[in-house]
Amino acid sequence: MNIPFLDIWRKRQSAESDRSNVLAAAFEADPEGVGALLSECELLRSQAGQTGLELDDSAASLEALDQLLPRWRDDPEMLPWLGNDAGLYLGTVIVRTVPGARWHVWPGGHPVVRLASGREIHVVESGLDWAVNGAPQLSQVYAEASEA
Repeated sequence: MNIPFLDIWRKRQSAESDRSNVLAAAFEADPEGVGALLSECELLRSQAGQTGLELDDSAASLEALDQLLPRWRDDPEMLPWLGNDAGLYLGTVIVRTVPGARWHVWPGGHPVVRLASGREIHVVESGLDWAVNGAPQLSQVYAEASEA
């Protein structure tokens, strides 16, 4: 049976799957390069800079972010982007300061931080929760990761 809209839907699903696997494939080929890309967090760094906060990839900068007034919540279009960047920044700080922590990208393109113990931290989800709800605090997630 030939149903044209199913063919279109299948092609679209295949294209979306291919796009989401690009990051995972890039990570397999160049994990350090992808780690550098994940650490850019340009929107978050820009927003923090506007308040006078320079993000230096330290645990103290996570504490400072937790103290910012959440003005970004007034812009529902920016909220998910900022939350994503907050999660990637959290991951960057963990990878750079917690011994044995490293980036890992699941098939499908989902970046997580894998600790030396093997535990994975879903930093993007934590960043989104922080941006939307203010909890968990980024510094709290970092403290839990550094103790593991």
